[in-house]
Amino acid sequence: MATLPKLPPSPGVGARRKGPKSLPTLPLSAFSPPNTGVSDSFPLPPSPSTVHPDSVIDASVRDSIPEWKKQTAGPLDGRVSAVVVKASEGELERLESQASEAGVTILAASIPLDLESGTIPAIPSTKYRIAFTASFTSTSDVAVATLQAALKAGHIVDIDVQDSGEEGWEKLEDLLTKATVETSNTGYIILSNILPPPHDLVLPIVKLLTHPTYQSYQSQIATLSLIPRVTLSYAPPTWNAPTPPTPVPGQDAPTASKEQKEWKRRIKMYLGPAVEAFGFERIIFGSAPSPISHAPSNVSDWYEIARESLAELGVDQESVDAVFCGNAKRVYATSD
Repeated sequence: MATLPKLPPSPGVGARRKGPKSLPTLPLSAFSPPNTGVSDSFPLPPSPSTVHPDSVIDASVRDSIPEWKKQTAGPLDGRVSAVVVKASEGELERLESQASEAGVTILAASIPLDLESGTIPAIPSTKYRIAFTASFTSTSDVAVATLQAALKAGHIVDIDVQDSGEEGWEKLEDLLTKATVETSNTGYIILSNILPPPHDLVLPIVKLLTHPTYQSYQSQIATLSLIPRVTLSYAPPTWNAPTPPTPVPGQDAPTASKEQKEWKRRIKMYLGPAVEAFGFERIIFGSAPSPISHAPSNVSDWYEIARESLAELGVDQESVDAVFCGNAKRVYATSD
């Protein structure tokens, strides 16, 4: 177990803020259906249902690889090139054989890191990269020191945010700001369970637009994007409801289709501000929901909803490829 260095004094959150960030903005057309009166000289963009990434890296696999493989039947057949598996140290030994049988490459495995432990686990010897996964509910000097030490050592830390209330956002910002004071060029932080964040599906979309929690989300996402080497995980939300199934082509499934469309509308409300703040190069796709979620989520069903929600923002093929593959490859393949 590594011994953590004494935490150096660091400026407060307020001292780190540099004022409002000039953010790229999505066109209004990204949230509206295309005009069908376009002439032949300006053909319509491809339908979101037909826009697929050339390859997929699932950067959040929590089930066993055989179980995960069963859920990739359909749109993901032959499309997944690699996975990042969240597992305990005891499960690492069998990952390679499972991946070989499933015909997929392990890009990395994330093992647990307790931010309040004050120590960093020894890294086991494997053929793939070892990263850390941690949960966040509050912050402390010990948590700051642990995260800072992991980043200084060049590790990737996937933090599952389990408190996204107003106070939780402030504590998260405080943790990340202090931990990255001296680590702006080493390691990576991946924030999970905030894209999309926990949400009450009972709240109508028209009320969500002006709801304090949504306004807070927009503000905090912009603030978090100012912290270097922070990436967002685009994974199934904690909405106390299963991910809607993908309607089977040729079958009459109006209820499933309606539910899926409702989810996509809500997802785009959170995805839009995240893209404006972080850009397409700091968002990575994953299929596993937060461990605090008790609702089932099928891998292929989430892929379809996540893919179409992104495509419906009017993005280009390069951006789709980045979110679903390129960004994870860059983050997890880095050697610093």
